[in-house]
Amino acid sequence: MLVQKSPAVIRILQHHLRHFSLAPLFQERVEAPSTPPLEYLPGFPKPDPKYAETIHAIPRAKSGKIISAKERKVGRVPSIVFEQEDGQHGGNKRLISVQNNQIKKLVNQMGRSFFLSRVYDLEVLPEFESEEVIEKVRVLPRLLHLHSGTDAVLNVTFIRAPSSALLKVDVPLVFRGEDVCPGLKQGAYLNIIKRTVKYLCPPDVIPPYIDVDLSELEVGQKLSMGDLKVHPAVKLVLPENEPVCKIVGARVSDQRKSK
Repeated sequence: MLVQKSPAVIRILQHHLRHFSLAPLFQERVEAPSTPPLEYLPGFPKPDPKYAETIHAIPRAKSGKIISAKERKVGRVPSIVFEQEDGQHGGNKRLISVQNNQIKKLVNQMGRSFFLSRVYDLEVLPEFESEEVIEKVRVLPRLLHLHSGTDAVLNVTFIRAPSSALLKVDVPLVFRGEDVCPGLKQGAYLNIIKRTVKYLCPPDVIPPYIDVDLSELEVGQKLSMGDLKVHPAVKLVLPENEPVCKIVGARVSDQRKSK
């Protein structure tokens, strides 16, 4: 059903559109045409095309608790897009709102840590029903704030992800080979120390996840961050000897139960 807008609402919308046409939401940056874009290598995880979704947004003129509460009440999520400054921290911020249903669907389908380790195309529209695109930019979700009781999406922070950037990303770990792990077969258990590992990543090859192979671990053996297999352009932020997981002998209580 079409909703008639009052003349006052139309004037306000036209004012905002004139503002964004004069000052683009995302400043164009000329990237040096030096090296070709990086590509995912065979044998490494690639983003699932099933989740290659364009996130839609509308410009937001103001911030604050009252404004944010009004946005959430009508099914929108107050959000921010940071410009790249040094590839790790945001520079100028731009206020937008995204659709609650779209973000909630992606988070539920992928999981929170997987949602935060994938780049998306973001299109800014004058309003969500419009087919006109004001701006289009590639972004990485940097922060996702959920309600502690209901898991409702409260706000999202994005950062621009041009090919020339280097972004800090907490990449989720997927543990495989538990069914054939020698240590686990002997009655030991898996002590998971890290579920994500922070890397400095070119946006073109951000790992959607990292496989952690447990298939050859004996009791007492561990895997460290340096043991993880990643694209050579992806660099660890923490020291390589930081532990990820360990095969630990059975607890004393478990040994007593087995007697």
